[in-house]
Amino acid sequence: MKAILDRYLKVIDWYIIKKYLGTFVFTLGIFTVVTVVFDISEHLDNFLKNHSTFKEIAFQYYAGFIPFYLNLLSPLINFLAVIFFTAKMANQTEIVPILSSKASFNRFLRPYFVCALLIFIVSFFANIYLIPFTNRLKITFENAHQFNGEDPTKSEVHIQLDKHTFVYMQSFDNTIHTGYQFIMEKFDDDKLREKLCAGSVVYDSVKRVWSLRNYTVKYINGLKEGWFDSKGKIKDTVLDMRPTDFIVYDNAYTAMPTSELSRNIEKEKIRGTGALKEMEYVKYQRFIYPLSSFVLTLIGVSISSRKVRGGIGLPLGIGIFLCFTYIVVDRFAFVFAIKGSLPPLIAVCVPNGIFGLVGYYLLSKAPK
Repeated sequence: MKAILDRYLKVIDWYIIKKYLGTFVFTLGIFTVVTVVFDISEHLDNFLKNHSTFKEIAFQYYAGFIPFYLNLLSPLINFLAVIFFTAKMANQTEIVPILSSKASFNRFLRPYFVCALLIFIVSFFANIYLIPFTNRLKITFENAHQFNGEDPTKSEVHIQLDKHTFVYMQSFDNTIHTGYQFIMEKFDDDKLREKLCAGSVVYDSVKRVWSLRNYTVKYINGLKEGWFDSKGKIKDTVLDMRPTDFIVYDNAYTAMPTSELSRNIEKEKIRGTGALKEMEYVKYQRFIYPLSSFVLTLIGVSISSRKVRGGIGLPLGIGIFLCFTYIVVDRFAFVFAIKGSLPPLIAVCVPNGIFGLVGYYLLSKAPK
């Protein structure tokens, strides 16, 4: 390994790598402190009102909050770090001798992409394995302490349980795991064969069954119809649904392990509750979003490697503007995927695709 590194990475490469990673880690630390301070000031009342302990706040809420936002902001922080130290090198006339020593600009980019690769690997595995776990800690804490302050339960919910079974629930009370005005219909192709109506349905989390109360069943066989009235009796039945199917929390899908998210996507294709696009978007984003480290590194080097009047101010200003533009494009792509007709996979690729073209153009205009 050492022989391979010595062959492809020279002294100047290690010099750039140390500057790159040093600036990136320092900037990441600054952003972490700032975001935590602002978040504490925003949610201090919630902590005090719910009598949250220091252990809960530190090892549940912020153990999920910090990794989530570091992973979210790491490509943009990486972008600003690249612009900052590269513009500083250009201002101190350190890049001109490198390019004047018969080194091509592509060769100059090698240490940058080595660092971008390291950031990509860390971000990729964090997105797949770490972030879902830490997000679950954060979301569980927020839900338990009512951070959102809104009723998370759905109303007027239609769910397809399997090829032949459809259910409807007018409302659901998550506190007592009870649903009201429950209807279950069973079809044979397009013909209704059975319709069950219950005034209420209660989920038993120990037995994992649903208890139907005050229910009636109507059987249909051609022109013949049958009728059954429970007359107040309770019936336990196993249905392929859980109380979580009737509750919606912000970022709920980001807290699911990738394997569980994939299973829920397949189940959602049958059920059709309207959450499929968001679930697919979250899944694809875990794989595509880390690629932004390469795209933004390319743009950062291209716009900051030229020495300009005014020092690093102009490149840094352009970098901040591009950061906000990237966020806006990413949010627009998300909205078009969830609310519009844009496929989630294409929506996830849009920001990196657009900025990749921008990076290629800036690379062609970079000093050689």
